[in-house]
Amino acid sequence: MGLSIWFKKKGCHLEGTSRVFPQPGKIVVYLLFALAIFSCKEDTKRVIKTEVVKFTKEGTLTIYKAQTDSVLVDLDIEIAETDYETETGLMYRKSMDENQGMLFIFPDIRQHYFHMKNTEFGLDIVFLDENQEIASFQENTEPFNEKLLPSQVPVQYALEINAGLSEKWLLEVGDKVVFTKF
Repeated sequence: MGLSIWFKKKGCHLEGTSRVFPQPGKIVVYLLFALAIFSCKEDTKRVIKTEVVKFTKEGTLTIYKAQTDSVLVDLDIEIAETDYETETGLMYRKSMDENQGMLFIFPDIRQHYFHMKNTEFGLDIVFLDENQEIASFQENTEPFNEKLLPSQVPVQYALEINAGLSEKWLLEVGDKVVFTKF
């Protein structure tokens, strides 16, 4: 139904109003033109600011040499034991101090897998069995690499430390770990 017919049915007088009420075809053309102009508007890039994730000391951890029972190192640790914490780990962080680490506590003893997705710095991953003894390593992991890094054997814990520290501290399979949660 044309616009003029609609106005007549409604009892409106349309004489001399053709300039005020353009034909419906012209309205469509105007709308398409306006849509084209506004859709070509350049999008401004939004900058999403994220909060810096800071280390939160939630306990301490000591690594002992297996043969001599001497202390190799004492660390402040952040603990990951919820699903979210274990899935996120050290992602989105710029670095970690040498005397810090993240201890993962798993509810089960099995082979566990890690990856370096969204992790900005290299790590050594020290896997611990249910007796808190070092069972295996993944050393000098590559930042942002999504390749799976297995524990090689069933474990219940994993300790992430800065890359190269396992070698520097001369850690070996069988060395013992003791930790305290706050």
